[in-house]
Amino acid sequence: MSQILDEVLAANAAYAAEFGDKSELPLPPARRFAILTCMDARLDPAKYAGLAEGDAHVIRNAGGRASDDAIRSLVISYKLLGTREWFVIHHTDCGMELFDNDTMAELLASSLETASLSEQGWQDPGTGGGSTEGRYINWLSFKDNARSVIEDVQRIRSSPLVPADLPIHGYIYDCKSGRLVEVPEARSGVRAAA
Repeated sequence: MSQILDEVLAANAAYAAEFGDKSELPLPPARRFAILTCMDARLDPAKYAGLAEGDAHVIRNAGGRASDDAIRSLVISYKLLGTREWFVIHHTDCGMELFDNDTMAELLASSLETASLSEQGWQDPGTGGGSTEGRYINWLSFKDNARSVIEDVQRIRSSPLVPADLPIHGYIYDCKSGRLVEVPEARSGVRAAA
């Protein structure tokens, strides 16, 4: 076993030993909201949004982007599990701002090894064995954090599967202060019913 695996299993054993009545938590989130946010390890939605287990759905992906799969999860959250409000929360200093589709495709074509970022840009240490499949994926990178929040709220709002009266909020988590900063232009309120 790896050291990481050992650490995770030991932490889980300690957690399970104190699990208590958490087995009684209901399936729907108690506070009836969902958060779409980035997978960045510096973000802890439970802490920055004051969540306890069972409170809310938290959907995470690279950049906290409103991909088809993220929208699928939000719709399930609403339709089957009763959430009534959603948050799109991106963050400062996001790695998604450091590349574009072409860069990612080139890095993957070079090799499947981990790349590194230097002053000269992304460097791939690989010596072949890459894949050209990366050119067929929209990696949803961005250069303007606020603009990406606005676009994601608009993309979710425009889905015919999203109720017209469901509030969707757009925020940026500041990695330097821990604060959520509203992107007012992303304020969706509700759209006119079709």
